Amino acid sequence: MAVSRKVRRFMDEGGWIRRVFEEGMALKAQIGAENVFDLSLGNPVMEPPQEFHKELRRLANDPLSGMHRYMPNPGYMETRQAVADTLKKDMGLNFTGAEVIMSCGAAAAANVVLKTILNDGDEVIILSPYFWEYLYYIDNHGGVAVVAPCDDQFQPDLAQIEAVITPKTRAIMVNSPNNPSGAVYSKESIKGLAALLTQKQAEHGSEIFIISDEPYKRIIFDGMSFPQVLPHYDNSIVVTSHAKDLALPGERIGYIAINPNYEDKDELSTGLAFCNRTLGFVNAPALMQHIVRNLQEVSVDASYYEKKRDYLCQNLWDLGYDVVQPQGAFYLYPKAPIEDDVVFCRTLLDSNVLAVPGRGFGTSGYFRISYCVEDWVLEGAVKGFAKALAAPRG
Repeated sequence: MAVSRKVRRFMDEGGWIRRVFEEGMALKAQIGAENVFDLSLGNPVMEPPQEFHKELRRLANDPLSGMHRYMPNPGYMETRQAVADTLKKDMGLNFTGAEVIMSCGAAAAANVVLKTILNDGDEVIILSPYFWEYLYYIDNHGGVAVVAPCDDQFQPDLAQIEAVITPKTRAIMVNSPNNPSGAVYSKESIKGLAALLTQKQAEHGSEIFIISDEPYKRIIFDGMSFPQVLPHYDNSIVVTSHAKDLALPGERIGYIAINPNYEDKDELSTGLAFCNRTLGFVNAPALMQHIVRNLQEVSVDASYYEKKRDYLCQNLWDLGYDVVQPQGAFYLYPKAPIEDDVVFCRTLLDSNVLAVPGRGFGTSGYFRISYCVEDWVLEGAVKGFAKALAAPRG
């Protein structure tokens, strides 16, 4: 057998997003892309901001000497300091470049952090609904994923979290704005979580990290400000990328940021740099580091996605779907009108609409819609949602 039993099991159990996306590719080849309404993948339809293209042209026309060579594993200090300057402004914490490690996107950042902090058998709490790949990232490094359900508004449920904290708890991963729900965790929830973890650390004589996964933090709606995590809890780390805020998912550029108030930050930074190298990432892409250095306060226009959210929410509400309006990211997470979310997504497929079953995010009975697509895709999908609601299978 070419593939290990564990990998085979993971392949069979998960991968719903890619599975649906690949089904969509096959369907597009069969009937034409213009007849398929693909809401499966969080692949930004927006192009990067003009500032990105300006920086790219500048470097192409006037390349820096040695700009494609190796650099220290944490990345160029100039880029790290640029990130730190923006974080200091956003959070009011005294960041320096030493607390920033450039990474090959948020996924690599999460794996580097988990590799660095986990001992075999350590537990990592994840909040459902969750990004399914978290399960693999945690397993990659000998950890054990422990699930705590959110409440019915997709906010952290502190009682559920407290119930699963043990002496083996090493970290909790929070993802806000959330994939798949689009929920933005409130400041009150974050402060409550910080107080709970502080209490539990004292009870167990342990150290528990918050790993804050923040690639959608600039895609936020209704005039909200992003509720920062790090100012409320010293043992905290940001993992993020520019996949969404600069619409660069294929370029794999992101960073890790250690809370500057964490008392062992120097040792942690050294460990992160070591694991960035030994996991095979070595360093973040050099060209992208040069480009994003000057783009730390640049982002796509979130109102573009907010209009799509408003259109979809209103149409789904009018049809009778149960939908919690998201406050960020570019996903909706409605309840399926029948118990079996997989069967319902198959019903949608009859109308050439592609959505991802909720069990792919740890919560059966829901389905995820990604609305980072052209308007005509949403318009065609709404017709499919109406048809599926009229005669759902099951």
